[in-house]
Amino acid sequence: MAKAETVVGTREELKARAQELVPGIRARVEETERLRQLPEETVNELRDAGLNRVLQPAAYGGAEAHFGGLVDVISTIAGACASTGWVLAQYTIHNYMIGQFPAETQHDMWGDKPGAFVCGVLIPGCGKAVPVDGGWRLTGRWPFASGVMSADWCILSGFEQSEKRESLMFALPCELLTVHDTWHTMGLKGTGSNDVSVEDLFIPTHRTMTVDQTKFGESPGAKVNTGPLYRLGTFSMFSVVQSSTAYGHARATFDDFLERTRSRTGRVTGQRVIDYGTTQIKIGEAAAALNAARVLLYACADEAMAVAEAGGILDIEGKSRMRGDATFAGNLAARAVEILFSLAGGAGLYDNHPISRAYRDTKCAQAHMTQNWDINGSNYGRVLLGLPTLDASV
Repeated sequence: MAKAETVVGTREELKARAQELVPGIRARVEETERLRQLPEETVNELRDAGLNRVLQPAAYGGAEAHFGGLVDVISTIAGACASTGWVLAQYTIHNYMIGQFPAETQHDMWGDKPGAFVCGVLIPGCGKAVPVDGGWRLTGRWPFASGVMSADWCILSGFEQSEKRESLMFALPCELLTVHDTWHTMGLKGTGSNDVSVEDLFIPTHRTMTVDQTKFGESPGAKVNTGPLYRLGTFSMFSVVQSSTAYGHARATFDDFLERTRSRTGRVTGQRVIDYGTTQIKIGEAAAALNAARVLLYACADEAMAVAEAGGILDIEGKSRMRGDATFAGNLAARAVEILFSLAGGAGLYDNHPISRAYRDTKCAQAHMTQNWDINGSNYGRVLLGLPTLDASV
């Protein structure tokens, strides 16, 4: 593995670059929604800025930053456009996951193109993997491949078709995928989260990893990427990823709504809306929800990194807390948008009102499993009560 000559930048530098891109990405929100994928200009800006590389190994020029760097970058971009933030979140976390794959996979992907975009769908029940000499034959169809229209590589998952029935992950070039135009939705329209499929596709052994190998800091990639970042339990951190998008989107929605509300008057009464007690208490609640969401997300990142830096691995209660607290943070962000929507009145019903798109995007984001409080919250409660976890991925 060749050592990269230059590093894409530090956590702080990548966050600053993200902030520089905000005006342009915000100006393309309508275009992004109309295209149902990221505009080429946005794709080029994200690639040139190297934002997806905040968690990439330094050996390939990545920032290899603290996991909180993901929260920094994703929440900033999501504040400009929810769809763009969502896609970048997928590129960032799947890029991070490649750092845990075998060294040969990393070389295949990053040797000639260290800035490659990686998407993925990690729903093993959608794929069937048959063992053959030198690898696997993979067949399946997966929904929700966010960002696939601009990605270079993809990680797909499937169950081994044997008595073991292990959950496996496979890295493959996007050119080998069949993309199905299925993403016609109420929100997050610009993510291009279409279905993808493969039929009896050969995947070599070195581009494969089991889910179990990501749990205890002993992934194949950890042998070459020895920093604490690659000892984190990947799946236990997933809710932080989507919730960073939810938080950034909600925070920017709040700031914009607050500015509009300060000068707004009621159509019937002619009174300033800010003088109503109901407005004041709802604005206060939305602000508190967002502040709490931010604290939770960074606390999750800080705790996970502290344990890894000390050479440890989060126990099942810690991993369940990561999923539970981060999911709760995403739900707090969603609650803030719902409160604002309730304050908008009839104006918020029109498609061209910013709160309308914000509400639709929020509801779409909440449909993701990592944002489902019933699933993640109940499992967290089970573990706290001394019952076995129902989440096999952590």
